[in-house]
Amino acid sequence: MSESIRGTIGKFALLSMTFAAVFNVRNIVNNNIELGLSSAPIFLLATVVYFIPFVFIIAEFVSANKNSESGMYDWLKQPLGTKAAYLGSFLYWFVNLFWFVSLLPNVIAYASYAMLGYEYTFSPMVTSMISIVLFAAATHISTKGATWLGKISEIVAYGVFALFAIYVLGALMALGGDHTPAQPITMEAMSPTINWATLGIMCWIFQAAGGAETAAAYLKDVKGGQKAFIKVIIAAGVLIGAMYAVGSLLVNVFVPRESLTYAGGMVEIFTGMAQYFEVSTALVGRFVGIVLFIAMFGSMMMWTAAPVKIHFSEIPKGVYGEKTTELNEHGVPVRAAWWQFAFVVVMLVVNGFGSESVQDMMNQAINLTAGTAMLPPIFIMVAYFVFRLKFDDTPRDFRMGSRKFGMGVVSVLIAIFVVSMTASAFPTGVDLVRAFFINVFMTAVFSAIAWWWISRFEKKQAQGESLENAREA
Repeated sequence: MSESIRGTIGKFALLSMTFAAVFNVRNIVNNNIELGLSSAPIFLLATVVYFIPFVFIIAEFVSANKNSESGMYDWLKQPLGTKAAYLGSFLYWFVNLFWFVSLLPNVIAYASYAMLGYEYTFSPMVTSMISIVLFAAATHISTKGATWLGKISEIVAYGVFALFAIYVLGALMALGGDHTPAQPITMEAMSPTINWATLGIMCWIFQAAGGAETAAAYLKDVKGGQKAFIKVIIAAGVLIGAMYAVGSLLVNVFVPRESLTYAGGMVEIFTGMAQYFEVSTALVGRFVGIVLFIAMFGSMMMWTAAPVKIHFSEIPKGVYGEKTTELNEHGVPVRAAWWQFAFVVVMLVVNGFGSESVQDMMNQAINLTAGTAMLPPIFIMVAYFVFRLKFDDTPRDFRMGSRKFGMGVVSVLIAIFVVSMTASAFPTGVDLVRAFFINVFMTAVFSAIAWWWISRFEKKQAQGESLENAREA
């Protein structure tokens, strides 16, 4: 593949792409609604305990697989075998389909703030139709490769950095004056209550801090190769964790937790700040809506492209049709991207017909991704444990400490994830049978189909090799 096309993004573009994939300002509001100010220390804990070690794991896998096109399949193949590698990359792509259904209504909500200054509520069916158009645009742009995504992500990064800085500065100015926070910032308010519900919500905190593996799909597009990638990904991890913690601490300076909503929460905290400083709330609402629409759309493009690259670009030839896995000049499997679009369209239409409101539509999609979203990181962590146990002599420029240290750290992460994922899949106050069907049975069924598919392929491949050997003999 021509170097004039690949290897075209610099360090800031990679930082921007990682930022667009990982940092999502709505996570600050959503977790504040669930946990209050205690989400701030939990975000900080998640950064130190999970995100930074996980970034180190990604960096080590990248260092050990310099020629990898997209990451995950190659990382899992050596320690776990080809079947588990296929299943892990499949689940990474599969759980992402449901995430689109929950994200797209938020994109539309911010678009309405940008154009009208307030959230206009469409019917679920109309929401689905608009979502299809937006996702078609995101799919088209995502096939243009890292150069396009890098430029768009830089715009997103500048906008979100500016928005975040404006809010933090405004909140600190208010606190430095005579303003009493809408929600008092006290040690008591920041102290989390550790119970089954909190453990379940921790799953979303981890997911909010995750996504670094997505950027690895563009390793070959980075100027400076894997060394530059490792430096940028670690810096991004620290920066994003700090922003989540600071944002979560100051989110209720102007608006109390109980007044925030999932769809419009970020606009609500900014209009609250505008009221304090006696600035036009309509103007501020439109400005925030524009920035967040661009940010959400940019994030969606990253998540449209990366899971497709991760699953389809490195699996063995013949698992799917040749055209499905064929890469274009930018290293993107275009036909697979449009197959993904077709699956999401079906899900959006089914969700649109089967939901009474957009909030109900989002809740159903969120429930479908609750515990299953944690499965791909668990695959990566288990693979890392086996990698350090059996293949620690693999040449690489970066290691997360000694063999025992790396295995110890990832063992703690796996234990935390398993508990959090279980609590998320079976939250308090829900129908356990329905939760089992949605979060366990459905995932198990699709996983079993994927396992059967790759086993069938490998069996045919082995039979073909046997026949070929017999002919040669």
